[in-house]
Amino acid sequence: MTRRTMLKFLLSVSAIGFSSYLFLQQKLFGKHPTGSRLDRIKKSPNFRDGVFQNLSPTEVSSNKDASTLDMLRKFIFGTENVKPPKPIPSVKTDLKNLIADTPTIVWFGHSSYFIKSKNTTVLIDPVFSGNASPVSFMVKAFEGSNTYGVDDMPDIDMLILSHDHYDHLDYQTITKLIPKIKKFYTALGVGEHLELWGVKPENIIEFDWMESHQISSDINLTATPARHFSGRSFARAKSLWVSFVLKIHGYNIFLGGDSGYDTHFKMIGDKFGPFDFALLENGQYNLDWHYIHTLPEETAQAAQDLNVKIFMPVHWAKFPLAFHAWDEPIIRLQKSVSEKNLKMTTPMIGEPVILDKIYPDTTWWEA
Repeated sequence: MTRRTMLKFLLSVSAIGFSSYLFLQQKLFGKHPTGSRLDRIKKSPNFRDGVFQNLSPTEVSSNKDASTLDMLRKFIFGTENVKPPKPIPSVKTDLKNLIADTPTIVWFGHSSYFIKSKNTTVLIDPVFSGNASPVSFMVKAFEGSNTYGVDDMPDIDMLILSHDHYDHLDYQTITKLIPKIKKFYTALGVGEHLELWGVKPENIIEFDWMESHQISSDINLTATPARHFSGRSFARAKSLWVSFVLKIHGYNIFLGGDSGYDTHFKMIGDKFGPFDFALLENGQYNLDWHYIHTLPEETAQAAQDLNVKIFMPVHWAKFPLAFHAWDEPIIRLQKSVSEKNLKMTTPMIGEPVILDKIYPDTTWWEA
């Protein structure tokens, strides 16, 4: 290589590096914790060696032989039926005029859902932008699945965020929702992103595992462990990832967030159960990252560990984040639920689940 060629190469590498640096300075990538928030994080028993840790040793990739190139090839060339052959069906529910004498849950696809109980409104991990990535042309929602948006939401008393991944924490959605939200409840460290995006610090409550907040005389929220990770750029685990136990108007609900299978499900069930209802991740799994996402059979086992009356699978039917067929998660889960004699509800996007009253169970994905 000549000196001139070497110079051109170094200049090209420098230009790419500088462009990447500028790209990562966009607000949508958020910000690592600083100041008093970082001081609090350093005191957490779950923060060691500069990052948050899972209860059990956990590698993001459980396959040591899996290469980045192999994973990129799978994403580019895909797997048969990763996307549904026709639009996802949905129901349009008027959330602003919804009457809910008992907790009523409306799912928006993937891990976004709304809960109304009496006059209290709760919104969990909303992603309404139509994609689950920092760029709009990647990880686009399945046709028909993105039928709800910010304008459909009523004023929200509690916005709950499980962790900072793009398919759970969406910059466009959050910034548009801010005027509607009374309080943000999230994992330790995620508040740094929210403040950068315009949320007032006094409206943010952050949780370490096993911390609780008494919201009113009959509403309590507790953060419980999950087996996952966090990060919106190259650095990982600077903020925490959580599941939640929501006690509301006499009902006990588990909000699962993202998690691989581990003993924490049994611990949560023993300490906080039994549960009237649970929303559990089921989808976007792969053996290459088995530690951080449950397989369908493990989702069923988690429901059993939690001692839940009836549960609903989420984290599927909206974004292609893994290589399995789009409907494989629910088909495999159905089989396992039947074998374990568990109870599961499978609403369409937008179809209300009303605790103690209505539990939709049609196999709409077969239509």
